Amino acid sequence: MEDKITENNFKKYQINGKTLSFAKPQVMAIINLTPDSFYDGGKYSEVNDVLRDAEEKIKHGASIIDIGAASSRPNAKEISKEEEWKRIEEPLKELRKNFPDIFISVDTFWTEVAKKSAELGADIINDISGGNFDLKMFETVSKLNLIYVLMHIKGTPQTMQQNPVYGDVVYEVKNELEEKIKKLKKLNFDKLIMDVGFGFGKTNEHNYQLLKQLSQFTELGFPILAGISRKSMINKIIHSNPVTALNGTTVLNTIALLNGAKILRVHDVAEAMQAIELVEYYNKT
Repeated sequence: MEDKITENNFKKYQINGKTLSFAKPQVMAIINLTPDSFYDGGKYSEVNDVLRDAEEKIKHGASIIDIGAASSRPNAKEISKEEEWKRIEEPLKELRKNFPDIFISVDTFWTEVAKKSAELGADIINDISGGNFDLKMFETVSKLNLIYVLMHIKGTPQTMQQNPVYGDVVYEVKNELEEKIKKLKKLNFDKLIMDVGFGFGKTNEHNYQLLKQLSQFTELGFPILAGISRKSMINKIIHSNPVTALNGTTVLNTIALLNGAKILRVHDVAEAMQAIELVEYYNKT
């Protein structure tokens, strides 16, 4: 297992003339272009608002900007791929122009959106469905040769929290990710990041079992992304809400880092960077 952890920690991906290294954990900053996101929906009225927010997040230490245009909260309303792209196109174009050295991730499960995003200079495709919703996604990302976030989900955003059941959640999530890794490797593609999918078809107990045993996923040999920021797995325990969940987010991000996470996907960059700095120092002493 030690060899896998070492491989995971020091893996590097070359993309669009840039190198994404995981020798130190990275921060992926969330920019939601949706009117109905669970925390910051409707935040941006124009592209300049997006650019200002991205600039602030980069200044605080984000190395990756993750833009998404379709809410994936439980029971979120579905939108078409055409509407999704309409929301993404101009912000992506301007982000790429204004921040050429930053990694840009596009949160989509549509192959058409992935292709158009690549044409505009996106570096990463962040697919909440792990290839389940658009069966051409694996073939598409392998051809595009972008970095791909492979996430686990049970069901869809409309159904995922309707009594999700597992025998052994850690084993089942890990096994499904492993099977998908094999499919991608058959396509000669391995620019992968693993995401266990906190809150995506999991009860609170499932979420905390995955967090507690997150280090097991380092055995897959790829960097782990933890997407915990302001989620209900925090709020249900400490009776906070998305607005007041920053402290709880930092606590769980710290646990995720201690258990092997190499990317924190967050709304609040400065606090995530502080967690990384403290855990890095702790690990060295």
